[in-house]
Amino acid sequence: MSYWARVALTIAAVAAVLLALWSVINIVILVLMAAVLAIGLDPAVRFIERRGRSRGRAVGLIFVAALGVGVLFALLVIPPFVTQVGELGDNIPGYAAELAERDDAIGRYVRENDVADRLQKFVEDLPKTISRSFGTIVGVAGKVGSLLFNVVTVAILTIYFMLALPRMRRSAAIWFAPETRDRAEDVMDQAISRIGGYVAGILTTASIAGSSALLFFTILGLLNIGIPFAVPLALFSGLAGLIPAVGAYIGAAPAVIVGFFQSGLTGVLVLVYFIVYQQVENYVIQPRIMKNAVNLSPTGVIIATLVLGSLGGFAGAVLALPVTAIVKVIIMEVYLRDRVAEGDDPVARAELEKHDRAEAAAEAEARKRAHARRRLVSRFRDRFGQGRSDKKPPE
Repeated sequence: MSYWARVALTIAAVAAVLLALWSVINIVILVLMAAVLAIGLDPAVRFIERRGRSRGRAVGLIFVAALGVGVLFALLVIPPFVTQVGELGDNIPGYAAELAERDDAIGRYVRENDVADRLQKFVEDLPKTISRSFGTIVGVAGKVGSLLFNVVTVAILTIYFMLALPRMRRSAAIWFAPETRDRAEDVMDQAISRIGGYVAGILTTASIAGSSALLFFTILGLLNIGIPFAVPLALFSGLAGLIPAVGAYIGAAPAVIVGFFQSGLTGVLVLVYFIVYQQVENYVIQPRIMKNAVNLSPTGVIIATLVLGSLGGFAGAVLALPVTAIVKVIIMEVYLRDRVAEGDDPVARAELEKHDRAEAAAEAEARKRAHARRRLVSRFRDRFGQGRSDKKPPE
């Protein structure tokens, strides 16, 4: 009876903790996002530390650099974004009128349902509707304020976690018994490596997606087939790229819709571009950047993204892969390895050997890339140093 009483109390305690966490799920998501960012930026902090800087100065340099990039990005994006969104509101009736003149299914639908007149009336009544709806204004302001609060909270927590990460790792290891401490540290190192690889990979992929879309829209403009609202559409494409698996399709949808509103040719070109880019990203960019970063199957990626995305929204979708990767590391290193050690389980042994081979391949690939980077840096240094040594000092 005492055994079952302990089991019941343990289940009740775990349920109470999970219920408490669920009641503050928004705060938990912010803390997890900050922790993931801190772990993902830790390699950059250690790189600066190896150059003779203290950890505090390294974190400060990264924060100032990130803040500078954010301010510059805002200055480049917000003014054209506001201007082009205003132009979109002014041009909506014109777009609807052009659609009504088309001799296809879209044009017939617009004519039969008086879409142009309805949009015209909606745009004309929009200022009055907004001015009368004080609650809407307050609600929008509240959402903007909440978003800013969340951003500032994540930034502050990220800085704290970056500063305290080595101490937090040592403190976490103390909780384990001495005979299991080495194994626990190895599991933590693998989990941190997964998170760091994921953060670096997803930021790089999203940056490439946004930059490529903006470059393509610029080329269309040079060919006089320009698409309006290029900057906000490219920005949205890059931000949507942070969502695994389905982000590219979400980011492409607004651009394709705006392209078809502009003309059939523009819409087809934009659609073809995103289809081609998605294939390049899936088979060229992501395998090179995200190879062995999280070590998850495509099915696991989709299921994790859908489940955590439905629970936590955009933040849950972004955190889906690192959380799932950590769970997989724990299952492999704690549960599966113990099963193989306790007895002859062919299925578990085969899965563990496959996991170990993937880990070995990932480490070998990482060493190969690091060696290639060192060789490239060494060549630049040699050429730069040679160029300076060839210069004769003035007499």
